[in-house]
Amino acid sequence: MVYPRREPKDAKCAADLKKRMLTNLYNERPAWLDLAHKTLDAAVAAAYGWPADLTDEQILEKLLALNLERADEEARTSETQKRRTTREKHAGEMI
Repeated sequence: MVYPRREPKDAKCAADLKKRMLTNLYNERPAWLDLAHKTLDAAVAAAYGWPADLTDEQILEKLLALNLERADEEARTSETQKRRTTREKHAGEMI
């Protein structure tokens, strides 16, 4: 379904609408949005057991290390499961 584009009824409404655009939210960074981001960042850091004052570079380093560690664990688990489920066919055995 296509909704009709809404047009502002006058210049004041157009100015108000322009202020409410997403671009302005990120450019002006209202206090409530900044607080929401900081709260979320602190919660995520706490969930990982990291200090809340890490730089972006430190966060990326930690995430990369965590990703590589998990990939190694997954590869080891996958290899172990392959060994357990695969076996040699014995003579006279039908598979």
